[in-house]
Amino acid sequence: MTQLTPRLPSLMQVIIALGLFLLMAFSFTAQLDLPIQLALYIGWFVIMVLGVRLGHQYKDLEKAALNGISNGLGAVLILLAVGALVGTWISGGIVPTIIYYGLKAIHPSIFLLATMVICSLTALATGTSWGAAGTAGIAMMGIGQGLGVPAPITAGAVLSGCYFGDKMSPLSDSVILASSMSNVEVMEHIKGMLPIALISYIITGIMFTVFGFHYAGNVDMTQVQSVIEAMDNQFYITPYSFVPVAIVLGLLAMRMPSFPVISFGSLLGIVWAVMIQDVDFLQAFNTAWAPFHIESGVDFIDSILNRGGMSSMLGSVAVIVFGLGFGGLLDKVGILETIAKLFERRVQSAGSLATSTIGTAFLGNVFGSAMYVSLILTPKICAKNYDRLGFKRKNLSRNAEFGGTLTSGMVPWSDNGIYMASILGVATLSYAPFMWLSFVCILVTIVTSYMGWFIDKYDPTATANHTNDNAELVKQSA
Repeated sequence: MTQLTPRLPSLMQVIIALGLFLLMAFSFTAQLDLPIQLALYIGWFVIMVLGVRLGHQYKDLEKAALNGISNGLGAVLILLAVGALVGTWISGGIVPTIIYYGLKAIHPSIFLLATMVICSLTALATGTSWGAAGTAGIAMMGIGQGLGVPAPITAGAVLSGCYFGDKMSPLSDSVILASSMSNVEVMEHIKGMLPIALISYIITGIMFTVFGFHYAGNVDMTQVQSVIEAMDNQFYITPYSFVPVAIVLGLLAMRMPSFPVISFGSLLGIVWAVMIQDVDFLQAFNTAWAPFHIESGVDFIDSILNRGGMSSMLGSVAVIVFGLGFGGLLDKVGILETIAKLFERRVQSAGSLATSTIGTAFLGNVFGSAMYVSLILTPKICAKNYDRLGFKRKNLSRNAEFGGTLTSGMVPWSDNGIYMASILGVATLSYAPFMWLSFVCILVTIVTSYMGWFIDKYDPTATANHTNDNAELVKQSA
């Protein structure tokens, strides 16, 4: 039997395959009340059928899916560790203590701004949006609910801060990945993002401040006081409960690996539950796996604290596993590359280049189901357009970062979308409209690119060296 030479899919084949997947994804979740895991599972076979028709062998397609899964298993481990952390930190009184003092200290009028700033500083120091959302983010969600601020809005402020801090931190995995895939030094990459990121941060801060005044006059402080008293009755509130938080954030800031650090944090939660909250050891230990359970009689406390444990993350783990495999198949079949070729014909300026790069990175999240897929594929696909038009690669790394990282939490079936929805307790499509920093940053990037601002071009006198360097860069990134 003659083996067919694999070829790229046509635009029509891409539209049909991705259209079927999107139809399943939205109909399963919005109409049929079926889990997104089934849509991703069936999506594997849709892409596999297309791959076989394009000349790929089934074994190669299966291997591509497995490679996609193996490349992202670190996210699965961190997700399970964070589940254990949340459960033990609730039973240990750590999360209740943060909420208790937060309700007493933060005024409702500046709550949303304070949320964004606190989460951004946490992510900047630790280099991880996931770690910031799993610690400071959870606490701010509880404080917001106690103040009567709608959860999706609070989640938007949390994620705006987390993703800003993550992008500005040289410790961030996504920063390192985006810069390395574009062949740019990490600090050059951060400097390239800094002007637009700061402008967007200030604009977003003003938006959250103005929006926060809307809730300042609507907060029933007697209800807040009753929540504080109920929290004080259910848990032993002490400043010592901040010690595990300081230890975990300190270790993450020292660039220690996330998985063992977060796991160690869950161990500290068990110790605090036994030593300070007087919880039975086996019961405290079990909260690392099963959700913490409390019946306080106060709806707020029960809704925000009856959660956590590894078992609560298993549905999210399944989504990430299927999503990573789906992304591996898309990479193998060449679907995003076909879409990028369509963009290439229309790219003739800095503005259209930025728009096409951000669009490609966003599609990497939508159809690759993982941020790492977007940050790996986008520079590979778009690099030749930057070289062709004479723009420095740090423009590529910046646009790929903004398009890939800032939109990753908006996709319900992506690794970031699933993680953030699980941790914050808010559906992805509910909080996505309030991720204002992401929208502002992308809009500012596109507008300034069309205006020719914050754009770095190669020196025309160095064209010969630039051409030779780019040939080598393309060879390395291939």
